[in-house]
Amino acid sequence: MRRSVTPLPLVLLGIGVFLLVLAPMLVWYVKPRAAVNPIDIDVTAVYKGSGSYFDTGEAKTLENQPITVTQRVRGDVAASERADAAVWDVVTTVDTDASLPAADPHDALDFATARWVTDRRTNEPVHCCDEQPYHEGEAYLKFPFDVEERTYRWWDSTGDTTVMLRYQGPEKVRGYEGLAFTGEVAPMKVGTRQVPGALVGKTESPQILAEEWYSNQGIKLVVDQATGRTLYAELGPRRTLRAPGSDEDAVTLLDVEKLAFTADTQQFAVDRAEADAGQLRAVGVTVPIGAGSAGAILAAAGVLGLVRRRPAATDVG
Repeated sequence: MRRSVTPLPLVLLGIGVFLLVLAPMLVWYVKPRAAVNPIDIDVTAVYKGSGSYFDTGEAKTLENQPITVTQRVRGDVAASERADAAVWDVVTTVDTDASLPAADPHDALDFATARWVTDRRTNEPVHCCDEQPYHEGEAYLKFPFDVEERTYRWWDSTGDTTVMLRYQGPEKVRGYEGLAFTGEVAPMKVGTRQVPGALVGKTESPQILAEEWYSNQGIKLVVDQATGRTLYAELGPRRTLRAPGSDEDAVTLLDVEKLAFTADTQQFAVDRAEADAGQLRAVGVTVPIGAGSAGAILAAAGVLGLVRRRPAATDVG
C-alpha cells in the first residue's frame, strides 16, 4: 500500500529555497542600488558664528559680529536622470544681522552659486551638465557611502583646492555616533580685487589690484559612517586683502574662528542619517540574515518531511 505525500514539505522547501536565494540578492543587488546619492534633494544647512567682516558702508572692518551662513542644496532631477548622476545646485549666502532676513540672496554680505555633479554610487566628481566650479576630491557636501577610518580628499570651494581631512575617531552628535575628520588650509592667494590704493596702504595709487588671500583655521566634519551624510560641520574661514607682492594682511574681509552647524541643522542631519542608515542596514544586514536563517530552517524541514514520507517498498507474499 502506497502512502500519499502531503504538499506541506514541498511548500516548506520552496519557501526555504526562495529565502536562501533572496538573502544574497539583497546584499549584492538591492543594497548597492539603494546606496546612491539622491537626485530630488532639497535641504538647507545653517552655520552660525561670531567674527569680523568688512563693512563697505563704513569702509572698515567690524569686530565681534554675528555671522550666519546659509547653504541650500536642490537636486536638478531632469538633468540627473539624463546624466545618470546626481546634479545638485547650491546657493550659499553669508549674512550679518543687518542683512537678515534677506528677501534676495544678492543682498547678503557674500553670495555664491555652484552646480555639483557626482557619481551617485561613488560620490566621485562627474564633469558634465554645466558643472561649476570644476572640482575634485572624494567628499564635499557629503562623503561616500560606507565611510572608512582613513584620510579623505575634501574639496574646498573657496580655495579651489582639495584638503586632506584626517580621521580623528568616533564622535557623537546629538547622541548619534559618527566619524570625525579634521584639516586646515594654509594662507593662499585666491584672486585679485580692485580697491582704492589707500585701503591696502598704497596712498599713491587711486585704484589698485589688491591680492585676495584665504585660509581656513580649522575644518571639522562629523559624518555618518553608513550614508556619508554630514552630521556636524565646523569651519574657520579667513579672507583678507594684501597689497601686491606683500606678505602682510592689510584688510580683513571675513574672519570667523568657529562657524558651525546650528542645533536645528544638526538634529535634522542626524534624523535623516538615522533613517537612511536604518534602511541600508535593513536591506544589507538585518533582512538578509533573517531571510537566510529562516530559509535554511524551512528548507531543512521540507527535506526532512519529504524523506520521512517517502513511500515504503511493497512486500510480495
